[in-house]
Amino acid sequence: MFPSPEPVEADAPICSAKGCRAAAEWVLAWNNPKLHTPDRRKTWLACEEHREHLSQFLGVRGFLKDVVALAEWESRQGGTGD
Repeated sequence: MFPSPEPVEADAPICSAKGCRAAAEWVLAWNNPKLHTPDRRKTWLACEEHREHLSQFLGVRGFLKDVVALAEWESRQGGTGD
């Protein structure tokens, strides 16, 4: 059994893994080439524990484009997400 994640502030970004409520630390940028233009980026957020699993899920489908620390992503985007 995994330890419970640290409590997250109500407006803080959380991990996109099903059932996870841990604070997000990573942004996984992806797109589905059958649905999105090449420059379009959708995002999933990941805690440290789920980063690799979510990256592999997207990667085997050929969707994963980039994995970036959340703070770096926010500075690139001017503080706004997708």
